[in-house]
Amino acid sequence: MNIILKYGLLNINSEKSLFGVTTGMNKKKPLPPTYFLFSITIMLLMHLVFPISKFIYFPWNLTGLVPMAIGAFLNLIADDSLKKRKTTVKPFEESTTLITSGAFRISRNPMYLGMTLILFGTCILLGSLSPYFVVLIFIFLMDFVFIRAEEAMLEKRFENDWIEYKKTVRRWL
Repeated sequence: MNIILKYGLLNINSEKSLFGVTTGMNKKKPLPPTYFLFSITIMLLMHLVFPISKFIYFPWNLTGLVPMAIGAFLNLIADDSLKKRKTTVKPFEESTTLITSGAFRISRNPMYLGMTLILFGTCILLGSLSPYFVVLIFIFLMDFVFIRAEEAMLEKRFENDWIEYKKTVRRWL
């Protein structure tokens, strides 16, 4: 419990946290991993309580492991790229380097894409219709809460380099 209170969702007075960013007057804004974990929880609840329609059955539902693995791999290599170049992984913190190689060649937001693929794979694994609605909401939230602000910061910081990169690489895929 101390770890959760010290680094997790519940510590609203901390300046640094694993799942949140402190914004003015010690108010904490949840980070993408919080939205991701919450999404998985809601998907499982919807599947169990309100499945709408079961349409992917065993063993076909196991194909969901493929997008889950790709999503996890995408997150790991994108995170590794950010750490190797000593730039931030946290939204709303200023980037020191514009990364355009590796996973960032196929998506301007490979970590959000990776989380979305994991959620999509989870939907397939569960096999019912209702969890798919959560994926759509997750995409919308990531785009409007994080991606647009991050991209505006990158454009301000890297100017022409960002504009050229944006012309050749799509936001999601």
